[in-house]
Amino acid sequence: MKIEIPTLKSLYIEMYFDETKLSSGTATLIAKNKESYLTLVTNRHNVTGRHQETGECLSKYAAEPNAIVIHFHANIENEPVGNHWKTIRLPLYRNDGTPYWIEHPRLGSKADIVALNLTWGDDIHKYTYYLETELDSVNMVLSPAETVSVIGFPFGLSSYGKLPIWATGFLAQELNLIDESHPVFLIDCRSRQGQSGSPVIAYRTSSYRALNDKGEEIVRMTGTKVWEFLGIYSGRVNPQSDLGVVWHVSALHELFDAAESDNRKRIEAKAAEQQNV
Repeated sequence: MKIEIPTLKSLYIEMYFDETKLSSGTATLIAKNKESYLTLVTNRHNVTGRHQETGECLSKYAAEPNAIVIHFHANIENEPVGNHWKTIRLPLYRNDGTPYWIEHPRLGSKADIVALNLTWGDDIHKYTYYLETELDSVNMVLSPAETVSVIGFPFGLSSYGKLPIWATGFLAQELNLIDESHPVFLIDCRSRQGQSGSPVIAYRTSSYRALNDKGEEIVRMTGTKVWEFLGIYSGRVNPQSDLGVVWHVSALHELFDAAESDNRKRIEAKAAEQQNV
């Protein structure tokens, strides 16, 4: 069974209050490169259970999640990827009431993206979007009306097992108009709830536009499939519109640095605590 690599990079997540399932969504792993630390990223409204703009509770049970369930690809010897999943349940709050998730260091709660640091074992496969390699970015030049794909779980649905569905739409604006104070862009795509937290990519199979060393736009032919990781899908601008908001990948660089720093500080604090025992 052949599975495209971006398909493997979208993870199905569920939010719970105790044993009551409140919602489902999508998450993904990000890292700088193959040697760096990696963290899990999803939307802030997924873990808070509240509308990002209004603060309104999103659950019909009028409850906020206190746990998250993540469905990873299980690492089972001699078994193909995409057939087995490892389910991990994690609390969203520490005993002192502080959240486990890390918010954007500059934008804070205004950014609908958060990171969760995990302790990694060999029992799962880690399929990651890399921020600083050509594996997930070929410096593609994109214009409005070009196709982009949101890879996630609309209404909690999947294509097979816990593999995501590709919803393809169009870039609805120029990417060079992104504002650093609010690093989002719009796409025109018939996406729905459950896709919150989905990676958004531009996926090409034969050719794509790029800039050469002189800054001139050229067409590159490719014998392989390439994609440009553009960001994390957040939701529609309103229920009557197919316009959706995507948090640009530039904001993920800062979020990753904050998550990596948080992880390092906690490791150092734990080591110091053990030395004082």
